[in-house]
Amino acid sequence: MRPTVYLVPCVLDESATQTIPLYIIDAVKDCKVIFAENERTARRFLKSICKEIVIDDYEWFTIHKAEEEQINHFKQKIKEEKNIAIISEAGCPGVADPGQILVEVAHQQNAIVKPLVGPSSILLALMASGMNGQQFNFVGYLPIDNHERIKALKELEIYSEKKKSTQIFIETPYRNNQLLETIFKTCKPSTKICIAAELTGTNEFVQTKTISDWRKEKTDFHKKPVIFLLYAG
Repeated sequence: MRPTVYLVPCVLDESATQTIPLYIIDAVKDCKVIFAENERTARRFLKSICKEIVIDDYEWFTIHKAEEEQINHFKQKIKEEKNIAIISEAGCPGVADPGQILVEVAHQQNAIVKPLVGPSSILLALMASGMNGQQFNFVGYLPIDNHERIKALKELEIYSEKKKSTQIFIETPYRNNQLLETIFKTCKPSTKICIAAELTGTNEFVQTKTISDWRKEKTDFHKKPVIFLLYAG
């Protein structure tokens, strides 16, 4: 019997449990093992969507960027034909997430991989940006070094203009304001930037403006979860 590996999306905001489809509860109940990016967050999440779930009935493993030990545990549970849930700290497993490595192993072990519908901050930001949703790239984190960061932004801008492509990136929340300062100083006045912050939360903020217009605004996104989108096409 082939075990199933369920890819279970987690809320982006703890209060936004309505963004989680009911069929996810059935999937979790069908599992015996949970691999979580953050066990504490995952436990709290599961209790918030279904109080009937007995958290301690599951075998728990933490994904430490899928170290060799965790991969071996994962392979063993598949060999035992146990259904497994992979839960990200926020959003969808495998997308900008260490769970991707375990999904790769699941395919190698001939398990059934079942992605489940739920909130993805990257896709929600793209949907709300008004930018090109036919051609886009998610490039993850930009370099920390300021010289390298400026170089990366200029390259993204050139690529976006050439390919008419939306460029999507993220930053550690406590460095959001520094990144925006660099963007506003580096990019062309006509380049569009979308800032999508605290998606699905009560303070959700999504706005797309040109660099020229953003420079007139007072912005403060310190320690807020943000997706940045750039379009120079």
